[in-house]
Parts: sequence; structure tokens; C-alpha cells
Amino acid sequence: MSQMQIPFVKEVEEMLETAKNMKPEDLEFKYKGILYPSLLSQPENIDAMESFEAREDDILLGAYPKCGYNWMIQVLNKIAFSAGKLKNPKYIPYLEFTNPEKMKNLSTLPSTRILGTHMNPDNIPVSFFEKKSKILVVLRNPKDTAVSYFHFYNKNPVLPTFESWDKFFSQYMSGDVMWGSYFDHAVAWEKYIDSENVKIVTYEDLKANLTEGVEDIAKYLNYTLSDEQIQTIAEECTFDAMKDKSQETHGSFSKVIFRKGGVGDWKNHFSEEQSKEVDAKFEQCLAGTKLGAKIKYEVHCK
Repeated sequence: MSQMQIPFVKEVEEMLETAKNMKPEDLEFKYKGILYPSLLSQPENIDAMESFEAREDDILLGAYPKCGYNWMIQVLNKIAFSAGKLKNPKYIPYLEFTNPEKMKNLSTLPSTRILGTHMNPDNIPVSFFEKKSKILVVLRNPKDTAVSYFHFYNKNPVLPTFESWDKFFSQYMSGDVMWGSYFDHAVAWEKYIDSENVKIVTYEDLKANLTEGVEDIAKYLNYTLSDEQIQTIAEECTFDAMKDKSQETHGSFSKVIFRKGGVGDWKNHFSEEQSKEVDAKFEQCLAGTKLGAKIKYEVHCK
């Protein structure tokens, strides 16, 4: 375990212990219409994001919850480390989890800084777009995202639990879950589909061919890696490989983060009516768009 990882795991363990003594309603707060986890973030954190100064050589990882964020943390760390841009792979701070004091400390970090967020792109610091920092976005099909998010809620002491899948599904579709609506996020990212400083990849494509995905991401970052380095990163970042080391990297929180990591599990949860409801929402929001095509909805959600 890297020295950067040790305080992170300790901090997570303390947070999980605190959550045990909290009422469900105290585990979340709503800010500007969006729910956030109160043990991880506060309104002042989100306010502080607005004035955050990005750098041209920053890398920002953006993803709606349960779309592969923790997976891509590992991939980005290993790519940057192998390219000689990082001395040691390290924990990537979520901007919305960073209090104002820690936000100031980010300005003292040497380049290359790798940062992350679950925020809707409309709420990401504008300096990332002004400075044309590299932004990597990972998307997942909306049905598998819903199932993974449901289990994440109910296994995670930091979040309130749902008494049923049906109750969760209803709130997922209305956007009344942490970080808001999946579809609002996807529609917002569609605006950047042709941007030179935003690369959108999908969970499903990465699962199908991680070696190709690693090579593609490295090229986007303008990093030169050997075929051997690319293959090694791909082998070390499979779901099974990461799950095997998750106790070391994430402590007891590993049981919350790493479940199945597959594609198509939605078929074990969705009723026919629920499936049709998501189909209609996709048709309304993303059908005919470049981002909609990238998700390969007909392949993964039918």
C-alpha cells in the first residue's frame, strides 16, 4: 500500500464508524436541488469548487456514481505512473469531498494532478474547460447503473438504505438520489462529445477490451507507453485483480465498492414495466445523439 493510501483508508474507517450512530435522515443533505452524502461533503465544499483553479496539465475524471469511477482511478494512476508523470500512484481526491482548506492545499500539489468528481458537468469548475484540462468521462448503461447504485446504497453505511428495489427505482428515475439524475448527467456530457479536451469512454467497451481502452486513454493524454506497459496495466486493472487487492486499497469499504462488476445484471432486477420506463426515458433524452450511440443501448439494454 502506498503511503498516500494509508491515511485515506484510516479516514474511511473512521467515517464508517461515525455513520453507525447517525439517523438515516442525517446522512444526506440537499443543496441547490441535488442530494449529497453529509459525511463526505458539505455545502461549503461545493461552493469552494466554483473558484477552483485548474491547470492545463490537470486530468479530471468525471463519472456518475457506479459507472466505473473507482476502476478508472486505478487505470489513470497506473497510466500516469508508467508514463513518468506521477512518482507514486495515489488517492484521487473528489472535488466535492474536499473542504475549503483542503481545496487550497490542492494548489500546492505538483503536476500532474489527477482529480475526480461525480458532479454534473454543469457544476464542474469552469476553469477545467477554460484551461482545456484533459477530462476523462466514463459512462455506463442506465439499467446496470441503477442496479449497481441500488446495492451500493444498501451496502453503504454512509448512505440511507432503501426498503425495496421498487422504491429505489422510482427515486432513481426522478433523480432523487445522490448526485441527481443519471439522465441529466448524460445529457449534460453530450454537449462535450466533440470537445478536444473531453474524452468519453464506456464501462461496457472497457470491459470488452481493457487493453485497447488503456492504449486509447494513454494516447488521449499524450502519454507514450510500450505495448508491455499497456498490457501490464490492463492485467492489473481487471475487476478480479482489483477486488483481490481491495482490502488493502480500500479497507472495509471494499465490500461496498466491489460487487460484481459485470454487464447485464439489470435483467435480474427490472420488471418489464420498469425496463420500458427506462427505454422511454432514453428515447426522450439520448436517442439519436452521439453519446446515445456510444452507450450502445440496443446492445446492452434490450
